[in-house]
Amino acid sequence: MIQSGTDVASSRVAVELAERFPVVWATVGFHPHEAKVVDEASMAAIEGLTRHPRVVGVGEAGLDYYRDHSPRPVQTDVFRRHVALARGADLPLVVHTREADDHTLALLAEQARGVTVVLHCFSMPGRVAEVVSRGYFVSFAGNVTYKNAEALREAARAIPDELLLIETDAPYLTPVPFRGRPNTPALVVNTYAAVAEVRGVAPEQLAALVRANAGRAFPRLQTKTGFGGEQAVEK
Repeated sequence: MIQSGTDVASSRVAVELAERFPVVWATVGFHPHEAKVVDEASMAAIEGLTRHPRVVGVGEAGLDYYRDHSPRPVQTDVFRRHVALARGADLPLVVHTREADDHTLALLAEQARGVTVVLHCFSMPGRVAEVVSRGYFVSFAGNVTYKNAEALREAARAIPDELLLIETDAPYLTPVPFRGRPNTPALVVNTYAAVAEVRGVAPEQLAALVRANAGRAFPRLQTKTGFGGEQAVEK
């Protein structure tokens, strides 16, 4: 389980959980909603956390032009800093983007060459060919099960095996048939079932594929732990 940070406080909690539970890992960073509070001290705190062995990625980071909780120029500046941080720490970048497809992809093309990119909660079904050509990992959440999400299901069918990930986004985007309730990690089985159906494979086959992809997307999962299912042991 990878617990995402969205600011300094939640990133520290994610790391603390990862220290306590061998099956939990952490990402650290600022969600674009929180970009407005970023200063030098808080970014330095996140940079320090990237050196923790239980931290497997930088993010969620990106652009959210749907809610616009932070000014767009500020979101852009903080996103650029996250890309640089991921590059410097040799960690993957977990990207949140909403209603900002063009700007997000342009910034990644400009700034993120050579950085492993994970498109969290994928929402750009019209850009599948472009993101695949760049080798980005594409992660689908519970909204792929929604009645009006046929375009997302088509995207889930089209993503190559080696770039596919599945996630919960808990407590949000609860999959059908539990939509309307808070999401939990356990409900990811419903998302697996939906994606397995559109890809024409068994859920167990899809699970094995995604597990292997997670190990490639987040290499620290494999460096100091028995990621194949054994208890994690720090050395």
